[in-house]
Amino acid sequence: MELSELKNELDELTNKIENFRGSLDLEDLEEQIAEYESRMSNPSFWDDSSKAQVVIDKSNQLKAQFEIFNNLANELEELILMYEMVSEEEDIEMKNELEVNFQSFKKKVEEFELSQLLSDEYDQNNAILELHPGAGGTESQDWGNMLLRMYTRWADSKGYQVETLDYQSGDEAGIKSVTLLIKGFNAFGYLKSERGVHRLVRISPFDSNSRRHTSFCSVDVMPELTDDVSVEIKSDDLKIDTYKASGAGGQHINKTESAVRITHLPTGVVVSSQAQRSQIKNREQAMGMLKAKLYQIEEEKKEQEAAVIRGEQKEIGWGSQIRSYVFHPYSMIKDHRTNFEVGNTQSVMDGDIDGFIDAYLRWKMSNV
Repeated sequence: MELSELKNELDELTNKIENFRGSLDLEDLEEQIAEYESRMSNPSFWDDSSKAQVVIDKSNQLKAQFEIFNNLANELEELILMYEMVSEEEDIEMKNELEVNFQSFKKKVEEFELSQLLSDEYDQNNAILELHPGAGGTESQDWGNMLLRMYTRWADSKGYQVETLDYQSGDEAGIKSVTLLIKGFNAFGYLKSERGVHRLVRISPFDSNSRRHTSFCSVDVMPELTDDVSVEIKSDDLKIDTYKASGAGGQHINKTESAVRITHLPTGVVVSSQAQRSQIKNREQAMGMLKAKLYQIEEEKKEQEAAVIRGEQKEIGWGSQIRSYVFHPYSMIKDHRTNFEVGNTQSVMDGDIDGFIDAYLRWKMSNV
């Protein structure tokens, strides 16, 4: 990269950092952090452990945001200083180091910029992600398992924790359904881009005649809601079943009926949890999932009503096809909402979906 080109890009990144500084309002951010720390120092802080944990999580999120921005600002100053030194004297080794550091810094700025696109109410929350393969038996169930691997690898790359709440293995291979809890700052904000039907076209490894097959899998994503969010659920509206928990491969986690399945009769929504050994804890987890689903249904109704008022013909819901993964006769993964596409299918299946997430968030903002 020529020094003049590098200088132009450094100027662009400098402008971005200054824009971040203005939008973040660092003084207000520091005041919020100080307020949370004051609450945490109160002797009665731990009287309600669940509410205390919410405060701690919010405090940690604000601290992380503040720290990341300060690190970016300091790193920019070091890059500018290094650029000035390289400009004054021809040092090939230092120039190469500058370019490497610049590319690393540019990626960090892009990641931070992406996180700033998350402004909806529950974007910062943990995410509950469900996979449900469509009709097609083993072929579709294997496709569901491929998506499970993709999302797990993506979460690992972000440093998020992944907890399997419910796992129903396929008849011969793959999965019948899986529910994951993905824990981490902005997990829901990123993963909300994945809600919808994902379509796969490939030569089936289960077809002895090597024919091309099309498979579908629906992905549903909800925010994990905290106790301060109120959703009315009547006990008379619930049907609660228990069964023996089983993990991948069908092995029993324990011999008691610790797994819980809850059906919300008015809506037909069904949730299951088998992650915990305790039936009571699984019931609490399932109720949390039900709460998230019912909240999401109400939010979708409001969005649909607003779209009608605006005169928009807009389909909302997990049932719409959003992305195609084509492995044959060519290699291409394309998002039908944003038209963003990638030719390196293997990298995407290995968890590199940030390009799709970034394109979705920018597309969503432009359509508000």
